[in-house]
Amino acid sequence: MTRTRLESTRIGDSPLQRSYRCCRQLNARHGKTFFLATRLLARDQRPAVHALYGFARRADDILDEFDPHREPAERARQLDALATRFRDRDATADVVLPAILDTADRYGIPAALFDAFLASMRMDLTVTDYPDRAALDTYVYGSAEVIGLQLLPVLGTVCAADAAPYAAALGKAFQLTNFLRDVGEDLLRDRVYLPADELAAFGVDRDLLRWCLARRRTEPRVRKALAAQHALTRDVYRFAHDGIALLHRRSRPCVATAATLYAEILDRIEDSDFAVFDYRATVPNRRRVQVGATGVVKAWWARRGSITRR
Repeated sequence: MTRTRLESTRIGDSPLQRSYRCCRQLNARHGKTFFLATRLLARDQRPAVHALYGFARRADDILDEFDPHREPAERARQLDALATRFRDRDATADVVLPAILDTADRYGIPAALFDAFLASMRMDLTVTDYPDRAALDTYVYGSAEVIGLQLLPVLGTVCAADAAPYAAALGKAFQLTNFLRDVGEDLLRDRVYLPADELAAFGVDRDLLRWCLARRRTEPRVRKALAAQHALTRDVYRFAHDGIALLHRRSRPCVATAATLYAEILDRIEDSDFAVFDYRATVPNRRRVQVGATGVVKAWWARRGSITRR
C-alpha cells in the first residue's frame, strides 16, 4: 500500500476507506498497547496492521461480547457467517471485510492462516479447559501464533522462513500473558486457559480457582502454579526476542516496543504477588509513554537510515 493509498483511506469515503478507518478505530479502542506500538510503523504499513486486528477483534467480539440473549448456537452461526463471507469474499457483509480482504490480497497472506484462526475461535464455543500443554498449544497456534505469521509480510523480513518461528512465538507470548492476567475474567466466562495437568502438579483445579475468584485472593498453591506458568511465558519471550533482528529495519522499533510493554505486564503480575483475581495488571501510562518515546526515536532513525541508503 503506497503512502498515497494510505492518505486516501484517511480522507476518502469509499467502502474500502471506511473499512480501514473502522479497523483503526477498533484497534485504538480495544488494543491500546498494540495500537501504541503501531504508531511506530511507517504510514504505509499501519492500515494493514489495523485490518488484521479489526478482523480478529470482530471474531473475538462474537465469542466474548456479553449478551444474555445470545445462545452458543447463535454465536456459532454468527462466527460461521463471518468465516463464510471471508471465504466467499463478500466484502459487503461486514464493515471490516473490505479492509481484511484487501490486506490479504495485497500482502499475499495465506488463507490457511485465517482458517487456523477461525478454527481456534470455534473452539471457544465448546471448549472450556485444556487437559495438557499440547491441547492448549493447538488452540494458541490458531488464536495467537498465526497473528504473528499474518503480520510478517506487512512488517517485512530479512528471510521470512527464518523469521516465522520467532513471529509465531511472540504472538504466543502475548497470548500466554493474557491468560495469566485474565484468569479471573476467563473463569467468569467458564474458561480456563491453563493446562489442567500442570495446575494439578501444584494441587490446583478449577474448583480452587473459583474459590480464589469468589474471595478475590490467591491461595498459596495457586500462586505457585501461576509462578510456574509465568516462568514458561518468560522463556517464550526470550526466544521470540531473538527474531526481532530478522525483521525489516523500519519495523523493529514497533515490534520491540510491543514486546517490551507486553512483557512488563508479566512484571506487574509478579509485583502483585500473582493477585490476578482482584487486580488487572497494566503498564502505567507514564511507563507506556516512556517506552513509546524511545521507540519513536528509534523508528525515526530506522526510516532515516532506509532513506539514506537508497
